[in-house]
Amino acid sequence: MDFPEELKYSKEHVWVRIEGDRAVIGITDYAQTELGNITSVELPEPGDELEQDDSFGSVEARKTVAELYAPLSGTVLEVNSELGNAPEFVNDDPYDAGWLVVIEVADSEESNLLMSAEHYEDYVAVAED
Repeated sequence: MDFPEELKYSKEHVWVRIEGDRAVIGITDYAQTELGNITSVELPEPGDELEQDDSFGSVEARKTVAELYAPLSGTVLEVNSELGNAPEFVNDDPYDAGWLVVIEVADSEESNLLMSAEHYEDYVAVAED
């Protein structure tokens, strides 16, 4: 399983790549593995406001539907429209082609509540026990 060190992680298995006042958000390699083959993704619209820890969409797999929870508050700037036709990008490349949304971060201090790659890897290891 892959845990890129430059990312931050939430307990809801969402990753964040901070780029100045913007953040790219997606689900982790662990999450996509647990869900299985992703069949559809429901995402917010550009301009929508996200509140940290609130639901902002869902990922549907063959066996289940998982809610997506915002790791940070902010305004949606971009949505990965490719996922409408190719939701399997989330499985195939969760940290690149499978990104979900880009937001303008409302409060950069919120990122201090997220986990480092090392802490997230430990968190996942405990969850698997």
